[in-house]
Amino acid sequence: MKSGLPAGMRCAAVLSFDVDGESGMLQADPKNKDRMSVMSWARYGPKTGMPRILDMLKAKEVKATFFVPGYTAELYPDLIKRIAEEGHELGAHGYLHEPVSTLDPIEEEVALVKTCTILEQITGRKPVGYRAPLWEVNPGSAALLARHGLLYDSSLMDDDKPYILPTEAGNLVEVPVHWTNDDWEQFAFLYEPPMGSGVIETCEKAFQLWREEFDGMYRYGGAFVLTMHPELIGRPARVMMLERLIDYMRSHAGVWLTTCEEIASYCAANQTVASTKA
Repeated sequence: MKSGLPAGMRCAAVLSFDVDGESGMLQADPKNKDRMSVMSWARYGPKTGMPRILDMLKAKEVKATFFVPGYTAELYPDLIKRIAEEGHELGAHGYLHEPVSTLDPIEEEVALVKTCTILEQITGRKPVGYRAPLWEVNPGSAALLARHGLLYDSSLMDDDKPYILPTEAGNLVEVPVHWTNDDWEQFAFLYEPPMGSGVIETCEKAFQLWREEFDGMYRYGGAFVLTMHPELIGRPARVMMLERLIDYMRSHAGVWLTTCEEIASYCAANQTVASTKA
């Protein structure tokens, strides 16, 4: 139990998806609304990628975590209902994918409350998890989340395992992430405005990278948290690659393939075995 994992588990693994849709492009520049190619690039995620991803997850019997901006939820309420009805977790992800570091405390709180309210109205359940757009948070963000009753954040990169983040408003669980396990660094490309590294990697390269990272987490008892975007990972060959990765992880004994919420709930209930950060 020293690893902070349930008995018999060697490591945890999460498939998480940031369902940005058009919100990121509109936040970057409102004028993008009139750029049909740009908006179609963003729209591919909720329109085409998400149904394919959900079908695959259902076939594989995997539950995942989906972080959704409020604006995207308003545009695609039927998609949000489907995510919830199929047993996946929904978390908040800003309203218009606004970088939290650019917001004052009131603006940050408004965006959080607005999105949590939208998701609750659509699904009947308030989200318990949060991921900041671009993983940008402020010094007061953790306390804000705790004050509004959220269980966890998934925006920081200072550990391989979930840990308790104390705040003046109560404890928050942090479920760490890392750029290595983000499909944006592998697949994001848009000619104008420029997105990503400007290089579209092969599925084999991404598979190798993520397999190696999983192997490391498996050895050291960490939490392998993949962060993916439906407009990127939702393309046919990449969904097939993700299927292969799921099969690879499941070929190892003691892998807890679950949601961010379940990991955070376990961490919160077993604080004595969790790594605690000041």
